[in-house]
Amino acid sequence: MNRPGAAAGRVDPAFWRNRRVLLTGHTGFKGAWLALWLQSLGARVSGFSVDVATEPSLYELANVGEGMESIVGDVRDADAIAAAVASSAPEVVIHMAAQSLVRRSFVEPRETYATNVMGTVNVLDAVRLRGRDVRALVSVTSDKCYENREWEWGYREKEAMGGHDPYSSSKGCAELVTSAYRRSFFSDPAGPRVASARAGNVIGGGDWGQDRLVPDIMRSAMTGEEVRVRNPASIRPWQHVVNPLSGYLVLAQALWAAPEHACAWNFGPAEEDARSVGWLLERMSELWPGALRWSVNEGPHPHEARYLKLDSSRARAHLGWRPLVGLDEALASIVGWYRALEERQDMRAVTVGQIEIFKNAVLSP
Repeated sequence: MNRPGAAAGRVDPAFWRNRRVLLTGHTGFKGAWLALWLQSLGARVSGFSVDVATEPSLYELANVGEGMESIVGDVRDADAIAAAVASSAPEVVIHMAAQSLVRRSFVEPRETYATNVMGTVNVLDAVRLRGRDVRALVSVTSDKCYENREWEWGYREKEAMGGHDPYSSSKGCAELVTSAYRRSFFSDPAGPRVASARAGNVIGGGDWGQDRLVPDIMRSAMTGEEVRVRNPASIRPWQHVVNPLSGYLVLAQALWAAPEHACAWNFGPAEEDARSVGWLLERMSELWPGALRWSVNEGPHPHEARYLKLDSSRARAHLGWRPLVGLDEALASIVGWYRALEERQDMRAVTVGQIEIFKNAVLSP
């Protein structure tokens, strides 16, 4: 695999301008951020999603749907996703639709596997059968796809897949499915080139997910209620949502350029951004203008990993990718986003404005 050139690692507006892109899961938190970014780049975006997962949601608050085609459908429905691929005729597919919550997977394990595993099968098969114009497909999974041994060093792309809980193992399964389809059906360099992308502990404005630390903090901050925290000593490699999203876009560009990039990729934050839950709480307490109270929820709770981080050396070396936003800047931007919401600002403009600021960081020396 060749080393990147001088322009590598950057999201290239010229590549995305008028590019036909199918984005699954565009109504979710990460999907809505990516849909806005693609729109700002001038891409012709079609989204495929069954519903809006939360109330409120970034998708609705930022009017994400006004700049794209939205197709209502479920990735568990093979015919529906095949029809969407045929009708939108994408050149690039980014598959992000998922059941994305660990704790929910204990309550709805069958639905989690159906969405995360068979949903991935259905997307890949739709591209196999109907994706005549597809040249690059990025299947997004999770850092939790790895068999977590609580190591203090980062996991590399060739580590074993696993997962203690239904969510994590479903993401490991999705990785195995993607690898099998790539080797069985997408090995021709002239055909669709398929890669997987692994990231986790993503934070940013507009996240309203249940049982997620930053949304829990911001909900409590805005209502004046106490935050109940499960594991304040647990360490997580936090990263702003634009960091992995920039990786997905750069990876799609690289796939388009060369088939050698059709493999698995990690996109994780800088080493110094692995911080404890308690540290993050205290830092956000300093940034939020009002009092922020929290206490420990002793449980009992389902199993949660205490430590897991990624080694992103491959992406740095071969894509030229690096994180755009450090943790301190990320937390300040999150507080700014929710304060803007309280002030009834235009949240589409606020979110796109943050993307514009952060994406330029990659152009800095």
